[in-house]
Amino acid sequence: MTTPAASVQTSEAPVLTAVHGTTLVITLNRPAVRNAIDTATAAALDAALCALEDDELMRVGVLTGAGGHFCSGMDLKAFPEHGIPTVADRGLAGLTRAGRTTPLIAAVEGAAVAGGFELALACDLIVAGQSAFFGLPEVARGLVASEGGAIRLPTRLPHHLAMEVLLTGDRLAAVRAEHHGLVNRLVPDGQAVIAALDLAERISRHTRDAVATVKRIVHTTRGHDESTAFTLQDPISNRLMTSPQAVAGAHRFTRRAT
Repeated sequence: MTTPAASVQTSEAPVLTAVHGTTLVITLNRPAVRNAIDTATAAALDAALCALEDDELMRVGVLTGAGGHFCSGMDLKAFPEHGIPTVADRGLAGLTRAGRTTPLIAAVEGAAVAGGFELALACDLIVAGQSAFFGLPEVARGLVASEGGAIRLPTRLPHHLAMEVLLTGDRLAAVRAEHHGLVNRLVPDGQAVIAALDLAERISRHTRDAVATVKRIVHTTRGHDESTAFTLQDPISNRLMTSPQAVAGAHRFTRRAT
């Protein structure tokens, strides 16, 4: 099957899509500039993510980059005139502030730096090749990682390591990132998409509603104290727990257990 985005794409398109079962692989396709994001690329990635969100047959997305690199961030040549390539209120390339319900896995090879690292941080899971690296070098350019880097990284890494990455602009090797839990799977170079597809298949075994509800609870309760978190969670979880799908799932489990 194909999606609308896939049916009109060409090899020169800034973003490519390909369907693998119930997973949509989305590839940033500007390898000559390490997949830097300009306005056209941002719009194309946003369109692909919206298509993923709207397609009930697609259960998971995998975001990766062409040419051996994930993404070098926004296209600095275009920045003085166009600014950060955000889309509506959904953030950088329609991802960093979007709050989408379909799980997204970053499959990182090579560089994931600046806005590219922020795109990876906005994903639910990260798989990385052995020699991949991350970084937020904005401070060296008189800028700041304002599309989630300065907000998300201190919640994903030990505080002082996150501050080192933010304040020095130095690289963070994927090996070290995996050691601290930022990367879910560290794999041989060139295998990130394969590993991401394996994770996607495991997620796809579960109902779309259950997976979306888990994501909604995590995003809604993040940063709140435990008491408040339960208050915010319960209206979300109760809708699922009392649904016909939940009852049917419980019956299926008990039949297998007997």
